[in-house]
Amino acid sequence: MALSKKPVTGMKEILPEEMKIRNYVMDVIKETYSAFGFTQIETPCVENIANLSNKQGGENEKLIFKILKRGEKLNLETAQTEMDVVDNGLRYDLTVPLVRFYSNNANNLPSPFKALQMGNVWRADRPQRGRYRQFMQCDIDILGEPSNLAEIELILATTTTLGKLGFKNFQIRINERRILKAMAAYSGFPEESYDSVFIILDKMDKIGLEGVKEELIKYDFDEESVEKYTNLFKEIENKENPVTYLAEKLDGFMDDDVKQWMEEIIDSVRATKASEFEIVFDPTLVRGMSYYTGTIFEIAIPEFGGSCGGGGRYDKMVGNFTGRDVPACGFSIGFERIVLLLMEQGFKVPTENKKVAYLIEKGVNGERLCEVIAKAQEERKTGNQVLVARMNKNKKFQKSQLEEQGYNEFKEFYKNPLA
Repeated sequence: MALSKKPVTGMKEILPEEMKIRNYVMDVIKETYSAFGFTQIETPCVENIANLSNKQGGENEKLIFKILKRGEKLNLETAQTEMDVVDNGLRYDLTVPLVRFYSNNANNLPSPFKALQMGNVWRADRPQRGRYRQFMQCDIDILGEPSNLAEIELILATTTTLGKLGFKNFQIRINERRILKAMAAYSGFPEESYDSVFIILDKMDKIGLEGVKEELIKYDFDEESVEKYTNLFKEIENKENPVTYLAEKLDGFMDDDVKQWMEEIIDSVRATKASEFEIVFDPTLVRGMSYYTGTIFEIAIPEFGGSCGGGGRYDKMVGNFTGRDVPACGFSIGFERIVLLLMEQGFKVPTENKKVAYLIEKGVNGERLCEVIAKAQEERKTGNQVLVARMNKNKKFQKSQLEEQGYNEFKEFYKNPLA
C-alpha cells in the first residue's frame, strides 16, 4: 500500500511564504514583549498526565493527546483502567507547563517573574478556520505580582504588539470571575451550580439572552433565579458605568475591592490614549478555564469574528504544586489566527534590505563559479538576501516566480562573461 502524503488531520504544513510571515510575527512579539521586561523560557511539550488532567483545564482536558507507557511499563494484558497504560500527554496549553516550571525553579527566578513562552500545543479538537490540532501559542505571564499592575502590563504589552502588526479597531473585553459569581449568588443559584450556569452564559454571543434564559430553564434551574439573573444583564445594558451599578446592586454578594480593582485597570489602559483599540467591560465574558480566580479578558478582532486571544488571573495554580499560593496572571495571543488574518489581507513582510537573485548559466566553469559564490558571500555581508541558482531555459518565467517571492534584483552570470 502506498504511503500517505497528506499530513495527519488537523496538523498543518507551512509553506515558505507563510513561514516568512510567522517568523516576522514572532520577531515582533519577542521584541515588543522584551521591551516590557518579559524574558523568554521554554518548557517540554510532554507533561505528566496527572498535571494535565487535574480538573482545572476545563473542556481542554477532554482533548488531550495521551501517550502510552513505554517498554516493560506498558502491559495491555493486565491493564484495567486508562491510567494503567498512560503516564504522559502532549500539553494542551502553556499555562500548566509554566506553573510547573515556576514551582520547580522559583528560587532561581526574580519576583515578580515576567515570562514569555512561544511553542506548539496539541488538542484533539475538530479542525476549522484558524483552529488546528497542533498550533503555536504565545503567552506572557506575570507570577508574584498581587496587584492589578499585572493585568495592566499584560494588556498594554499585548495591545502594543497587535498595533505593531497593523491591527486596529479591536476590543479588549474584560470581566471578573468574582463579578460572575456575585451575579449568580444574587440570583439565587446554588454555589455548586455556578460552573453549569457559566457554561450556558458563555453561549450568549451565539444564542442571545433569550437563548441563555431558555437553556437555564431547560437545565431545571429555578425559574425565579433565571428571571432575576437574566434581568441583571438587561439592566446593565445601557448603564454608563456598569461596574459601579453592579457594585451597588450586588452589595453583600461581591467583595468591596472588586469595583476599584476593575476601574483602575480600565482607567489606566484608557489613559494611554491608544487609538487602535478600546477596552470594554463585558459581564457575559466567562473564559472556559476553571483555574481563573479573578480578572479575565479576551481580544475581539472584527475581521476574524471571534476571539483572537485571552487570559486572566490564576492565583491558586502554583499552590497545587507547592502548597503555597502565588499570585499569577497571563495573556495568550492568538498566533495562528493573527497569521491567518495577515495572510488573508495579503500582508508582505517589510524589509529594508534587497533580495537579489544570482542566476548562473549551465556550463559555467569551476573558476567562474567560485568567483560568483565569493561575490554572493560579500553581498550577503551587507545585509542583502542573496539567492544563488542555476538559470532555467525559460528565464522569463523563472524571474517571474522569483519576483513573486520578493526578489527585486537579478544578476546573471554566463559561461561566456561577455554574453
